[in-house]
Amino acid sequence: MYRRIRDLREDADLTQKQMGEILNCSQRIYSNYECGDVDISTQILIKLAEFHKTSVDYLLGLTNEKRPYPRNKDNK
Repeated sequence: MYRRIRDLREDADLTQKQMGEILNCSQRIYSNYECGDVDISTQILIKLAEFHKTSVDYLLGLTNEKRPYPRNKDNK
């Protein structure tokens, strides 16, 4: 999971500091996410998936399909 998060950030040409700003956390906390030193909360996983236009399952390594699932009409 941590490698995928880093790879997606790098593919978007963003620094850890920029991702921290997007997620409302510090660069150090974001770095800890990428290194696996801190567990990533469900809320942050959802934000990462939405930002990178993928699914939480992809981030967690449960699928290799990058495309996100269709949005539930109730969850706008």
